[in-house]
Amino acid sequence: MNIKTVLFDLDGTLLPMDQDNFAKAYIGGLVKTAVPAGYDHKTMADAIMAGTAAMVKNTGEQTNETVFWNVLCSVFGEKVLLDTHIFDEFYRTDFQKIKDICGFTPRANDIVKHLKQHGMQIVLATNPLFPRIATESRIQWAGLDASDFAMITTYESSRFCKPNPDYYRDILQTLDVSAEECLMVGNDAAEDMIASELGMSVFLLTDCLINRNNADISKYPHGGFDDLQAFCRFGE
Repeated sequence: MNIKTVLFDLDGTLLPMDQDNFAKAYIGGLVKTAVPAGYDHKTMADAIMAGTAAMVKNTGEQTNETVFWNVLCSVFGEKVLLDTHIFDEFYRTDFQKIKDICGFTPRANDIVKHLKQHGMQIVLATNPLFPRIATESRIQWAGLDASDFAMITTYESSRFCKPNPDYYRDILQTLDVSAEECLMVGNDAAEDMIASELGMSVFLLTDCLINRNNADISKYPHGGFDDLQAFCRFGE
């Protein structure tokens, strides 16, 4: 393989976690932060879910950030834009406690450093549903640093989400690389392995496997970190 760029998913890949538990804690924390400022608990929870769904369906005319806040404005009016500091404070404080429900593996740091040492360009191809501050926190929880990556997808800079192939096309265009020069590593059989449809090589990490559609994963190279390490010997 003529691989020059390796894309890594974050949640469930470099950062082990149960994504349902993470999402519950994350949304619950955001809502809890908003209630003292006068927001109804259920209405805010529903608005966050609707904003997230709108980002997943984003067709590229606006950033995911704009799409998300447009949904919240449609529910709460412009007032919510005056209260963004409340959410910023959440990411600096209570969000950090969610680290405790995530796992940790030193193999994440090992494989990223190994590939960089062998000349690979590394991209954090995490679904851009979060602001950069939340993504950089999760990078640190995984034992890595934002500087380890040539590109990080966040809701401020992205116009699409997984599993839309345009999410991956945007990365290719931004980095000016071809799909055939890229490897996508992730734990979601739908959201991550769809990169293969563009011509990318893929590896399905099964430690925290997500396969909601019961896809036949035998068609993808797959396994744990030991298997990924062996698969990535193209960098040696």
